[in-house]
Amino acid sequence: MKILIKNGRIIDPSQSLDKKEDILVVDGKIEKIGKISVSDGVIFDAKERIVAPGFIDMHTHLREPGFEDKETIETGTKAAIKGGFTTVCAMPNTEPACDSQAQVRFILDKAKASARAAVLPIGAITKGRKGEYLSEMRDLKDAGCVAISDDGSSVENAMLMRKAMEYASMVGLVVISHCEVQELAKHGVMNEGYWSMVLGLNPIPKEAESLMVERDIELAELTGAKLHIAHVSVKRSVEAIRRGKKRGVNVTAEVTPHHLTLTDEELKNYDTNFKVNPPLRTKEDIEALKDGLKDGTIDVIATDHAPHLESEKEKEFDFAPFGMIGLETAFSLCVKELIEKKYLTWSELIEKFTIAPSRILGYDRGSLKPGKIADIVVIDPSRDWVYEKQGICSKSFNSPFIGWQLPSVITDVFVGGRAVVRDGKAR
Repeated sequence: MKILIKNGRIIDPSQSLDKKEDILVVDGKIEKIGKISVSDGVIFDAKERIVAPGFIDMHTHLREPGFEDKETIETGTKAAIKGGFTTVCAMPNTEPACDSQAQVRFILDKAKASARAAVLPIGAITKGRKGEYLSEMRDLKDAGCVAISDDGSSVENAMLMRKAMEYASMVGLVVISHCEVQELAKHGVMNEGYWSMVLGLNPIPKEAESLMVERDIELAELTGAKLHIAHVSVKRSVEAIRRGKKRGVNVTAEVTPHHLTLTDEELKNYDTNFKVNPPLRTKEDIEALKDGLKDGTIDVIATDHAPHLESEKEKEFDFAPFGMIGLETAFSLCVKELIEKKYLTWSELIEKFTIAPSRILGYDRGSLKPGKIADIVVIDPSRDWVYEKQGICSKSFNSPFIGWQLPSVITDVFVGGRAVVRDGKAR
């Protein structure tokens, strides 16, 4: 089957390409880029639109198995393609945790049967994510895991984390660290500062994150492990990562759109949809995160898509779960915060969603080079849209952005050359 995408502005950071060209897709792969005409096949006009590689989310909670009332692999990947993500990494804090070959196979089998996008399993660092015994990393790697993480919990024991990094290095897995010192964060529900004092809510100090970031960078330097810091939220963490990179430590990092957009002041109405972990921080932290993206200290933008039931989020603030959904709004929020405010160029932003996560994971996507799988996203930068509850593809609705007008519509998405989103609607 042939698909010709014509007249688009092709932006592919993997090739330093930003040019008006055509793309020919044959049998699910990129055939060539240039001025192309065909006598058969499907012709798709992308005039006035951006054509880019499909996005890769390094941090998605698909909730299956164990929490299918919140999200499933089918509904989560439907939300993913609506937001332009053609690949998502499934975090392991399911029930049971993804800590064995059987659990990895379960996820991959489910994905094969129902996923709208590619699903990459991430295995647990420790058995049951309990921080006591290491999981069998070779087994996880052989079964199909691309990384390990105890996301949702940090590995408190420094010796255990050192051993995890050593074993992960031997088998070729990325270590994704949820950086949080539990003794400091315990019982906290929001950032420590002026607003936690005014609202009377239990605080989480910034040091709960930055201290653990420092520790894990030191351990990565000691072991030579490939370390990725999840959901960076504070200025001191950015500074620590920058210093580590300058020393030659193999460390990368991600930031979420909500940590680039919202501050702890948003909690003044006690809306639990703003309750996330790590918590929303301050304007100073947001500026540091944006500067970190600009200078390359922070490599990736990831969603930390975390679905929860409305009945859970309607509880008292202290008892409501952390997290918000984010797959469908991630790119537009970043356009609003980073393109419109001139922190990044289009090419720089798209890099954070495509080739940067691909390189970190050692995953052969995120590029429009000839011969690559045709995962493609088409963006209309001239159209605004309103994020409405009735149009959400996720099974859950816990987003503070419902009702927001956002820039740049994801109009069309192709996964392996197959059109899965047309004119903004998941097929």
